[in-house]
Order: sequence, then structure tokens, then C-alpha cells
Amino acid sequence: MATFKNPHNYGKIKNADGIGKVGNIVCGDVMWLYIKVGKNKQGEEIIKDIKFETFGCVAAISTSSIITDLVKGKTIKDALKITKDNVIESLGGLPKIKYHCSVLAVDALIEAIYDYFKKSKKPIPSDLQKKHEIIQKSKDIIEKRYEKWAK
Repeated sequence: MATFKNPHNYGKIKNADGIGKVGNIVCGDVMWLYIKVGKNKQGEEIIKDIKFETFGCVAAISTSSIITDLVKGKTIKDALKITKDNVIESLGGLPKIKYHCSVLAVDALIEAIYDYFKKSKKPIPSDLQKKHEIIQKSKDIIEKRYEKWAK
């Protein structure tokens, strides 16, 4: 995985417009995704810059890098259409046991965009709200199930 050895867009954005933090308490992977939002020539909001910090396995770092490549310069609307399958395909595949890493990368993006809408006091699109609630519900379930380990 070349993206592991030379990850793109690694780092932190100071004063990010949105930050998505997700993790998997079972495998220990944690991802932070930082976005800066700008406007394109048509006046649509785009992800002008995106960076990540990931603590995890090769697949977690690789999927984090790939998702930044997939969405940089895209409109927020198009960025929200990115799926785990897009991430896996862009990597040239992943072992099935590592598919959860691609889900984490997409979830981190969703959470960063959600955070941007919330911080900028913009109305949150219903599909984004639903995705955020699913991520939050999963996080709550996992944290409750493994609360003894988390302490």
C-alpha cells in the first residue's frame, strides 16, 4: 500500500472549518479529519483543503489518505456521496477484515462536514443529520458494550 508509505494530506489544519473524529474501540483505530471550506467559481461550497491524523493500522492510514484525495476540491454535496466502496476501489482493494477502516474514513468525513454545518450555524441537510445520528448511535453502543475496557 503506497498510500501507507507516502500518505497524502497528512497533518492538522489550524482553525479548521470542520473536524471529524471517529474511532473503533475494538481495533483501536482513531481518525481525525480536518476540512477547510471555500467556494468554487459557481459559488458552491467546496472542500478547499483536507488533512488527517490517524492512529491505527496500515489500512486505517491508507483509507484516511485516500478519502482526502477523493474529496479535495469537490463540492460538499459530492463529498457526501463518497462511500466505503469508493475508498476500497481507489485503494485497489482491501482485505475484508479491514473494510471497517474504509467505513471509519467515510464516517470521519461525514462528521467533519456535520461539524462544519453546526459551527457555521447552517441548516443541516436531513440526510447528513441521519448519517451523523447513525454514527453517534453506533459510537454509543460500542462505548457502552466496552465501557470496562475504555476506563
